[in-house]
Amino acid sequence: MGRTVGEVARLSGQTVRTLHHYDHIGLLVPAERTPAGHRSYADGDLERLRRILTYRELGFGLEEIAAIIDDPGSDTRAHLLRQHRLVTERIERLRTLAHGLERLLEADTMQLNLTPEERLELFGDFDVDAHAAEAEQRWGACDFYPKAQRDVKNYTKEDWKRNQAEAAEIHRALAAAMAEGAPADGERATDLAERHRDHITRWFYDCTTQAHRGLGALYVDDERFTATVDSHGSGLSAYLRDAFAANADRRERV
Repeated sequence: MGRTVGEVARLSGQTVRTLHHYDHIGLLVPAERTPAGHRSYADGDLERLRRILTYRELGFGLEEIAAIIDDPGSDTRAHLLRQHRLVTERIERLRTLAHGLERLLEADTMQLNLTPEERLELFGDFDVDAHAAEAEQRWGACDFYPKAQRDVKNYTKEDWKRNQAEAAEIHRALAAAMAEGAPADGERATDLAERHRDHITRWFYDCTTQAHRGLGALYVDDERFTATVDSHGSGLSAYLRDAFAANADRRERV
């Protein structure tokens, strides 16, 4: 049985008016009409609507969508492959944009003494593990909040390059440990977690084991940090959370 325009509107999240418009311009013409003249949408119509909505989400105009969908050389698989590629490219563009904005926010928060050109060069790929303002917001009321912050505003461009290289090396090593199946609470991962904690202490603030445990939770709880960390490997943020916690437990037992 076909579906009414109201049912299709509810299924797709579109308005009845939008579906009427798609019918009027020939973009989505229902397969059938009831004896009373009402629109009746078949399964094929719903698949066509799914394609339309995906291309709309990607920013295509209705005329472009009609040309793409009605291309006789494109079958269902071709559409799926094209849409997957476009969605993936859009995700990467948005991730790059989000990372860039996050770096600028971090730089502004820390009042870095860098020129705009240096900020652009450095923070395109800059991976700050945490900055003082984020830590203070999350742990400011706690006794273990790291008070001894480094004077990062006086770091030079070369200082930041060394920081970046060191952070990237640690993240690569942690991602490799995860990919190779090393348990997050094992010696390899916790040793790397301790390297990470030492990196923060030397560059930013005195990162106690409790602060480091909380930072690992932040990597999972805050989607900005999750996106940044997981760019080194899918699921790395959760792996780091567990490794930081295990390392904290290990150090606190000593």
